[in-house]
Amino acid sequence: MSDPTTLTSGLVLALDAADSRGTVAVFRDGRCVANHAVAMRDSMHERLMPAVSNALRDARAEAAQLSAVICGAGPGSFTSLRIAAGIAKGICFSAGLGLYSVPSLALLAAAAPAGSGEALTPVLDAMRDEWYVANCRRTPSGEVSACEYLGVRSATALVEIAGRASSTVVGNEPDVAGRVRPRARHALDCLAVIKGPEPLEGWEPAYGRLAEVQVRWEAAHGRPLAP
Repeated sequence: MSDPTTLTSGLVLALDAADSRGTVAVFRDGRCVANHAVAMRDSMHERLMPAVSNALRDARAEAAQLSAVICGAGPGSFTSLRIAAGIAKGICFSAGLGLYSVPSLALLAAAAPAGSGEALTPVLDAMRDEWYVANCRRTPSGEVSACEYLGVRSATALVEIAGRASSTVVGNEPDVAGRVRPRARHALDCLAVIKGPEPLEGWEPAYGRLAEVQVRWEAAHGRPLAP
């Protein structure tokens, strides 16, 4: 857990790209003053960095004025998460800022409607008929107080998990009753589970599973890509 005062004062940038929508938000002294959402897939152009620039413009601020950056830590889309992490780390390296990480599933829980209850099971599509799953707790005022990542689970296991936790399932797909997406503008609703500052050279998001290209390479070569 990070020191909340570090992130609730000054100018803070938050970004997340765990699924097919990348989101960006700018906070000034704990209040969201700008936010953008862009498509991350099926595009010939990288759109997340322009969204960062547009959010800063809307906030009438520049990257040099930032005091910290919060990045969605996954799990989720391998490529999209890497783009977000690369942007976040690049800004932090160049401006000498602290990088903080927030579970993307916690952002999803924070974005759930107020009537969803305090026990939430946020899920993100992991493809292959599987889900990235967590159990979260949210206070009556809307802050995520705990987020336990449970890994990649089947649809059957998801029903059992939610039943044991007496929780509401919220997720990013049409067949999830409580449909929401991770949103960077909810980053400060997750202060209890934000970590950092992270080591800039070593930190990466938790992707949840290997990239498909790595899976195919390892299958073809009969060994792990890295020791």
